[in-house]
Amino acid sequence: MSNAEQNETEGALKAVINAVSREKNVDKAVIIDALEQAVIHAARRNHGPIADLEAHYNADTDEIELFQFRTVVDDVADEDIEIDVEDAAKLDPEAQMGDSIGVKLSKAAFGRIAAQSAKQIIVQKVRDAERLQVYDEFKDRVGEILSGTIRRFERSDIVVDLGRTEAIIPYREQIPTEKYKIKDRVQGYVLEVKRSSRGPQVVMSRAHSGFVIRLFEQNVTEVYDGIVTIESAARDPGFRTKVAVHSRDNAVDPVGACVGVKGARVESVRQELAGEKIDIVPWDADPARFVCNALHPAVVTKVIVDEDNHSMEVVVADDQLSLAIGKRGQNVRLAAQLTGWRLDIKSSARLAEELVGSKELVASIPGIGMMRAEILVNEGIKTVTEVSEMSPRTFVRLLNMNEAEATAVVDAAKEMLATGIEAASAKKSVTAADHEELLANASADPTKQDVPRGPSSYDNARSERITLFLELDGVGEATAHALADAGYGTIGDLVADAAEEVSSRSGLSLGVARTVQMAADRYLQR
Repeated sequence: MSNAEQNETEGALKAVINAVSREKNVDKAVIIDALEQAVIHAARRNHGPIADLEAHYNADTDEIELFQFRTVVDDVADEDIEIDVEDAAKLDPEAQMGDSIGVKLSKAAFGRIAAQSAKQIIVQKVRDAERLQVYDEFKDRVGEILSGTIRRFERSDIVVDLGRTEAIIPYREQIPTEKYKIKDRVQGYVLEVKRSSRGPQVVMSRAHSGFVIRLFEQNVTEVYDGIVTIESAARDPGFRTKVAVHSRDNAVDPVGACVGVKGARVESVRQELAGEKIDIVPWDADPARFVCNALHPAVVTKVIVDEDNHSMEVVVADDQLSLAIGKRGQNVRLAAQLTGWRLDIKSSARLAEELVGSKELVASIPGIGMMRAEILVNEGIKTVTEVSEMSPRTFVRLLNMNEAEATAVVDAAKEMLATGIEAASAKKSVTAADHEELLANASADPTKQDVPRGPSSYDNARSERITLFLELDGVGEATAHALADAGYGTIGDLVADAAEEVSSRSGLSLGVARTVQMAADRYLQR
């Protein structure tokens, strides 16, 4: 390369930096750093890997200046890192032993391969800067709704073009009732933004409850302004959503504001969710009232709160039981998610039967009797175990006993426990109908299995579930046992959970879990 050509190229360097900065929307400092690193990389092909090299962009001369630093010694062993004291004096008369002398190097000696390597470094540095810039742009947008065009499908995941980058909607975050096509416009809730070697990865969801909340913010002015707040939301994606709302202004009806005139606002949200049913219920600071609202459209008769176990026993009229539980346990399950409480739904008839059984059981303790048993049951003391754990002073206060009588009652309860009378009495009261209802109630909370504790009744219930699951096409003994042990009580429960949840709870592979769900769905459609 001639000096004229070199000067012409160097004169254009500033223009190149400006052009790349505008085109790639990258800071000039990043491009200059990439150029300096590229020059050093190219120089190492001639001067070795241990040479002390530095490169700096000189804005006045519009060139990348390359310097090699060598240590002043009296006996040179390696010319790449050392310089003789006499040669150093020619460059700097004040140079002394041990000083580091910088020598400007010519870039004309760089070969084609070195230049190509330098070009690759520049391209990579600019690309990395672009990716970092895109990551910085999207990392603070978690929790927002973004819109894009479906570009392609990767297995069951959807890749969405957001313009500057791509987002992915995993299979588990899609609405199962929706069908997607390439070039469709789609919105999604940003779950997370991850850094990777291929650039930032934006993960979006259409199944997350936060997606519903953001849609209401877009469509309801009062929610956007903060007058109406969405306290919680629970979803069965594609089928049903429950939303709890609260108004900070007594003059504004939170439910009416979210529904809109003739249901226009909630209908806009439903259309985006592929027609998903939406229940909007008023939030209440009183947990019991909130649970009653969350179980809408069922009418609750009575609520018994257990603060210690963070659970509630909800009593409804006999004709309201199926409505409270919902199809496949959907209503009670969503209400439990919405309120954060474990819910056990019981009919009035069922509760009456249980109370009669509890009264008879407590009355069988010597010294109690039916009248005193009724008082204890009304106070929430329903088992011999609870009686044995009570203080005699409690019975003195509740039943107007003297100290000796109360102590005798507690001792008698402990003796009954030792002989196993309570367990035997509990087993006698269990019927097949009890199992069916109890298993249905358990769907409100997968961890709460309200099945009687007697070993024979448990084994019978488990056998019934295994037999039921064996009716599904393609389900064998091992799979049926795994489903029963995972706590699934009905075929509807299998369909209600996501395939990933069935796999996680039962230990089955994801493929088997999906096969079981398809078989269960076919069974219910017969």
